Amino acid sequence: MKIKEIIVVEGRDDTTAIRRAVMADTIETNGSAVSEETLLKIKHAQEKRGIIIFTDPDYPGERIRKIVNDHVPGCKHAFITKSDALPKRGRGIGVEHASPEVIQEALKEAHLMNESIEEEISVDDLIDAGLIGGNRSKDRRERLGELLRIGYTNGKQLHKRLKMFQIKQEEFAEAIQTILQEETHA
Repeated sequence: MKIKEIIVVEGRDDTTAIRRAVMADTIETNGSAVSEETLLKIKHAQEKRGIIIFTDPDYPGERIRKIVNDHVPGCKHAFITKSDALPKRGRGIGVEHASPEVIQEALKEAHLMNESIEEEISVDDLIDAGLIGGNRSKDRRERLGELLRIGYTNGKQLHKRLKMFQIKQEEFAEAIQTILQEETHA
C-alpha cells in the first residue's frame, strides 16, 4: 500500500512502524515542542502532496495534532486506539507499537473523510447522549472515539472533531446505541 500524502509522526520509531506497514514518507515532529521550522516543512508538504497527522493516542500526541492542525489547515487525520498502541512488553503507548494491519486500517480511514455530510450533530445531541456534563461522559467520549475512529477528545473538542470527520447522524446514533448496550451488559 502506497500513501501519496506525507504522514506527520512524533519520532523515528513511529516512522519505522509506518514504513513496516505502508510505503510512505514521514515528517517527524521530535516531540510535542513542534518547531517553527517543522511547521513550515509540514505546510509546504500539505501544499505539495497533502498531510496525514498520525500521532500517539495520548495527551502529547493530541497536543501535537492540535498544534499542526492549527498551523496547517486541511490535514487528514489517522487514529489508533490506546489498546492498539500498547507495547507487547514494557511501558509506553504509541504508534510505534501498533501492528502493520492496525496502521493500514487507520490510514484507510483517514482517506474516507471526504464524504459529504448529511445532517450535522448538534451540541444538544452530545448532551442528550451523555457525552458532555455527565458522570460517565469521559468514558463515553473515549469509547465513542474508538468506535468512530476519531480519537479521544474532551467535551469542548468533541463537536469540532465530529464535524471535522464529517460523522453522519446515523453513524453517531449507532455508536451511542453500542455504548449504551455495553453499559447495560457491564
